[in-house]
Amino acid sequence: MKIALLGYGKMGKVIERIALERGHEIVLKKDEFNTYDGLSTADVAIDFSVPSAAVHNISASFNANVPVVSGTTGWLEHYDEMIALCNEKKGGFISSSNFSLGVNIFFGLNEYLAKIMKQFDSYKVSMEEIHHIHKLDAPSGTAISLAQGVIENSNYTGWSLDEEKSSHIRIDAKRIGEVPGTHTVNYDSAIDSIEIKHTAHNREGFALGAVIAAEWLAGKQGIFTMKDVLNLQ
Repeated sequence: MKIALLGYGKMGKVIERIALERGHEIVLKKDEFNTYDGLSTADVAIDFSVPSAAVHNISASFNANVPVVSGTTGWLEHYDEMIALCNEKKGGFISSSNFSLGVNIFFGLNEYLAKIMKQFDSYKVSMEEIHHIHKLDAPSGTAISLAQGVIENSNYTGWSLDEEKSSHIRIDAKRIGEVPGTHTVNYDSAIDSIEIKHTAHNREGFALGAVIAAEWLAGKQGIFTMKDVLNLQ
């Protein structure tokens, strides 16, 4: 399979190594210094860039009739626009805040716990996420996905960054050293606390999941999620 890498930072390089190990060919390594030459020859594009570049990368891929796996976060105000373009071009698209197998299992666990805890209003839910100091957006896309999973299965109406609101989930976002990603969901009452936590040890899981998603998406049309890729419905 021919893969275009849209974004060639630390994650892009890990994705490249894993893709090559799995027998794929890299036809483009797109960064801020080069063009999209080679994109049209790809079977699938993997976008791990920065928020300011993601929409351009995704649009260029759809316009070149190349399906896209995007792990970039911080650009979702343009998500509906990209969905419309994907549908217009009859493209294929997977956008996820996190491609790690473990995190996607964690998403399911988070939703299940939220359904249970909905009936116990003595517990207040909060979240903490820790990432490396180079991460540009806060809270992380993974934290937002976790919060949304709780909101959809509880009486909470939204989330707030670093502040208390009665109907909102408080998210504390920390940037420390080179931490790949740690996410904690906490239910706290006057009597006890319940906590679920996912800790990434390195970037390997994110990269492997993105390559697996690209393998799955190649040749498909439509809007998909990691639940489709991993059959976690």
